[in-house]
Amino acid sequence: MFLEKNAQREGWIEVICGSMFSGKTEELIRRLKRARIAKQKVEIFKPKIDVRYSDVDVVSHDEHSIPSTPVDSAQSILLLTGDVQVVGIDEAQFFDDGLIDVCNQLANQGVRVIVAGLDMDFMGKPFGPIPKLMAIAEEVTKVHAVCVHCGGLAQYSHRLAKTDKLVLLGETDSYEPLCRKCFMKAIEGQ
Repeated sequence: MFLEKNAQREGWIEVICGSMFSGKTEELIRRLKRARIAKQKVEIFKPKIDVRYSDVDVVSHDEHSIPSTPVDSAQSILLLTGDVQVVGIDEAQFFDDGLIDVCNQLANQGVRVIVAGLDMDFMGKPFGPIPKLMAIAEEVTKVHAVCVHCGGLAQYSHRLAKTDKLVLLGETDSYEPLCRKCFMKAIEGQ
């Protein structure tokens, strides 16, 4: 997008959602790296609680990474953005609904906001602010994993660990991607 020096740029919200192991973070990193190649000023944030691969970097399951700023709350993002053109937010499901206002405010200020996160929790229910962000976003990309039982398109993150705790950071030892049919069989068998 080429703009005159004093022209107000237009902001928008993009949401990348899906199950675990579907490539959400990989796609977020790809978009952010392309923005940097385009010489845009980019800031990336993740929830401070996500320390699975790195305390500070956003890291995909395929081990691609990009430096980020861990934050305790969505409001912190506003304090740390400054004069940016693109804001990336990973693991957005771990933020509260205040993230919706933060994303709207940034987009209204002309910032491209790219949010990645789980759209459903381990019980198959809408997760955190993602469903509301999907409703207000200009662009929504739903990515799918491969069902580890049948090979179909997986949109569910089936929890293997025996706990009802909503937030449980984990990998293939704790979760597996399943299609609807295999997910229904798995939860009926529990």
